[in-house]
Amino acid sequence: MLPWTQPVLDSLKGRLDRLPHALLLHGPRGVGKLELAERIAQLLLCEAQEAARRPCGACDGCRWFLGGNHPDFRRIEPEAMARQGEGAEEEGDAPAKKGRPSTQIKVEQVRGLADFLNLRSHRGGLRVALVHPAEDMNPNTSNALLKGLEEPPAGAIFVLVSHRPARLLPTIRSRCVAVPIPIPPREAALQWLAGQGVKDAERWLSYAGGAPLRAAEYAADSVALERLLQSPGPVDDRDQLERFTDALQKIALDRAFLAFGLPPKYRTGSARPHPAAARAWLAYARRLGQDRLLAGHPVNGRLFSSEILGSMPKS
Repeated sequence: MLPWTQPVLDSLKGRLDRLPHALLLHGPRGVGKLELAERIAQLLLCEAQEAARRPCGACDGCRWFLGGNHPDFRRIEPEAMARQGEGAEEEGDAPAKKGRPSTQIKVEQVRGLADFLNLRSHRGGLRVALVHPAEDMNPNTSNALLKGLEEPPAGAIFVLVSHRPARLLPTIRSRCVAVPIPIPPREAALQWLAGQGVKDAERWLSYAGGAPLRAAEYAADSVALERLLQSPGPVDDRDQLERFTDALQKIALDRAFLAFGLPPKYRTGSARPHPAAARAWLAYARRLGQDRLLAGHPVNGRLFSSEILGSMPKS
C-alpha cells in the first residue's frame, strides 16, 4: 500500500456502514489511484469480522480477490490495458479474432455489468465494479454506465478511477462522491522511489511532475527517453506517439520557463531559448496537449509526428 494513500483507506474503514454507492478517485496519472481502488475493493469484499482488520488478506474473500477470481468483483477497462495473461487461450480453444485491442471501454462491457449487479451476491455481501480509467468511455458507454449509477441495485458499489475527471459526463460526476488523490509530498515520493531501487529518482520525479509511479516507469525506460529528449525525431510506431508528444510537451514547457527566466520544471535538459520565444513555446505546449489526445486515435505515426516536429518553434 502506498503510504500517501493509506489515510484515504483508513477514512473509508470508519464509515463502511454508510458508504456511497459510487466513488470517483481522481488525480494526476501515476499517484496510485488504481492501486488504492483495488485496495478499496478488497476492503469492501473482506469477510473479517473486525472492521479495523480489513482487508485482512487471510479470509476467503481476500484470497479470492488477490487470486483474481472473486465472484462479487468486476473490473472494467479497455482491452488494450488487459493484464498480460488474462484471457489467454486454453489448449483446444478456437483461435481468437485478430485485431488491435480497443483503447476504449466498450458499451458491451458496461451493459454486461447489469446481470452481475442485479444478481444476489455469491458471498452474501457487497458487489463491487471497478471502472478504470473512467474517461475512456465514448458517449454510448457513458450513458450505459449512467443508468446503473442513477438506479444502483442494493448492495452494489461502483469505484471509478479517472486521470481526467473533466472528460466525464457531468451527470456521472454528480452521482459519485469525489475522492481527490493529489501529488504526494516530494520527500515521501523520493523515499518510496528509493525503496523501489529507482536510479536518479530526483530527475525522473521532476520529469513525472511529482507523480512517483510515473517516475518509476520513466526511470525504467530512461535510455530510450534520454535519446528522445536529446534528439526527437519522427516515430513509426503508433503505440509510441503518446510518449513522444508527452516528451515534446515537457520540452516546450521547460523552454518556455527558461525563456521567462524561471527554472525548468521537468528537467528535460533543454537549452535556454531567446526570451522573445517564450510565448511561442507556450503556444506549442498547449497545442501538444491536444495532440496527446489525438495520439490515441488510429493515425499514421510518421506523418503525425513529422507534422508535430515541423511546427516546433525554431528559436
